[in-house]
Amino acid sequence: MDDALTDLLYRPRPSADRPLLGLTILAVEDSVFASEALRLMCLRSGARLRRADCLASAERHLNVYRPAVAIVDLGLPDGSGLDLIAAMHALTPRVPIILGTSGAEREAAAKQALSAGANGFLPKPLDSLAAFQAEILRHLPAELRPSGPREAEVTPVTPDPFALREDLSHAMDLLALDAPPVGYLRRFLLGLARSAEDDALEGRALAMDGGFAGQDKADLRAMISRRLQSIPMAM
Repeated sequence: MDDALTDLLYRPRPSADRPLLGLTILAVEDSVFASEALRLMCLRSGARLRRADCLASAERHLNVYRPAVAIVDLGLPDGSGLDLIAAMHALTPRVPIILGTSGAEREAAAKQALSAGANGFLPKPLDSLAAFQAEILRHLPAELRPSGPREAEVTPVTPDPFALREDLSHAMDLLALDAPPVGYLRRFLLGLARSAEDDALEGRALAMDGGFAGQDKADLRAMISRRLQSIPMAM
């Protein structure tokens, strides 16, 4: 068994209501909204979450410690999460459980993540506690799983709307650039729209496949601005 998992044998045992107790999970995720969903799921599962918002930050984390689980978004601001998955898969010792995640082209993304060396894939939206726990538990050795039956948690995880505001503001900052990174922005907005169940924004993001003209950019800015105005400012 990998050292990162062997250490868990000497920590409190997982239980039915806290099945991931003792696990350290590294989320490599640029979306604050998705990260907040993961934080809530880790909190309710007994796991400890650390977050990196880009490849460079993830590399700094990995130079200090080896997480038991890494959840890697495939579309990151400074490169592809697939490269990080491949690097973690090649590490000695390997990160024990590597999961890809994406809200864009999810079937293709899942295949790409597995080909790069991931153990599994979590499609966005990340709102099901039961699916999150099950995907991690199925890759753990039997001795590190909770014994006995577990009641499936069906209540969806709902992140704070202020996390959504941060992501929308980030998108607005990117759109304010003279040459916005359209490919990255499209993936970011697709994941955000699906996480927030925003069909109109999802449709707009899908239409960015071939880039966008000036009016398209203005229309997208107006759409995001309306959503920002509907979310109260944090006190």
